[in-house]
Amino acid sequence: MLDTPKGLRIHIGLFGRRNAGKSSLANALTHQHISIVSDVPGTTTDPVEKACELAPIGPVVFIDTAGIDDVGELGRARVERSKTVLEWVDLALIVASAQGLENNDREIAADAKHLGTPAILVLNKADLAGGAPSAEVLSDAESLWLPIVITDARTERGVDALRTAIIKIVQDDTEPDRPIAGDLAHAGDTVVLVTPIDSGAPKGRLILPQVQAIRELLDAHAKVVVVQQDRVAEAINELKVNPAFVMTDSQAIDDVAAQTPDNIPLTTFSLQMAYAKSDLIELARGAAALSHLKDGDKVLICETCSHHPQKDDIGRLKIPRWLREKTKVNLTIDVAVGKDFPDDLRPYKVLIQCGGCVVTRRHMLMRLRRAKAQGVPMTNYGIAICCLRGYLERVLSCHPEALSAYRQALAKEA
Repeated sequence: MLDTPKGLRIHIGLFGRRNAGKSSLANALTHQHISIVSDVPGTTTDPVEKACELAPIGPVVFIDTAGIDDVGELGRARVERSKTVLEWVDLALIVASAQGLENNDREIAADAKHLGTPAILVLNKADLAGGAPSAEVLSDAESLWLPIVITDARTERGVDALRTAIIKIVQDDTEPDRPIAGDLAHAGDTVVLVTPIDSGAPKGRLILPQVQAIRELLDAHAKVVVVQQDRVAEAINELKVNPAFVMTDSQAIDDVAAQTPDNIPLTTFSLQMAYAKSDLIELARGAAALSHLKDGDKVLICETCSHHPQKDDIGRLKIPRWLREKTKVNLTIDVAVGKDFPDDLRPYKVLIQCGGCVVTRRHMLMRLRRAKAQGVPMTNYGIAICCLRGYLERVLSCHPEALSAYRQALAKEA
């Protein structure tokens, strides 16, 4: 519990052909043996992740991926998985041979450019090229318009230069998560956080968004009152001045809204996760589709973590139940779990995405980008719950642009 969660770390992926030295480079960068190193091509079959610290950036995750030139049916599946990772990492290290580039190297560089993924071209195994790439190889590499670093991972030559290049790009070109509290609190404010302790709460601790919110508010020098849902009115009445806002777990929105006066702003952890991790305006716009579902429509519930289902699981049970109660139509509801995300989203009328506390903002924006490209509305758990329970306009009042987008989309759907 003392480690920085992966969802708050910079994710750095290593991509390249089999036996290009990706695993050796990952080990050299982390000073740990996170990947098996072998002269046999294809040793790394699935993405291997290792969390570590990279000063002065701080917490990062290095991801060693399978070779982009893998062959056979299983090999092609591995290549596709590697390319999927390229979509959501914060930085790509494209590891090629210092002896010369191949078409696979150029293709992965082009893919990174198309996806807007910052990248560094690493010309590795310089010892096999006589200590340095030839002028012809360097000219070819420069045509890709990427920063170039020359390394020999086995002797760690050039690894310090690569770390320096990584630090510069991360500091200059990566966008950090927004604050989960959405910059709603200021020094001296009092905020009431409602954290129900139910069957889904981890034993002896709070869930990650709740911990993040408490830490952020303390960093902002605000005062934090943490209560369960049966003590909201009591907590508000005991304050000398009204709280700046009340933030609740979405599942308790009925009880909390009933206890919170209309003149006190109300929001939810999941809605604020949409602000921090994704595009709240687009996700609010996507919620309008929930009001116009018809008999036989398909809905996809998307979870980025792979926890064991609870007895009253929010994604698998509660949201589907509330959807059917609200729409009163027969819906087909599918669930996608983990980092896998369907390529073809067009069969679905709407996607309902979890808060994404275990993945990065870039990962969440990648999913939203895919959905938009295919014309499929997307929203998230908290926004969907508030919509289905009748509180969406109230909680969106903390974010006027998102509220306006929802109203416009609702009018257009009608």
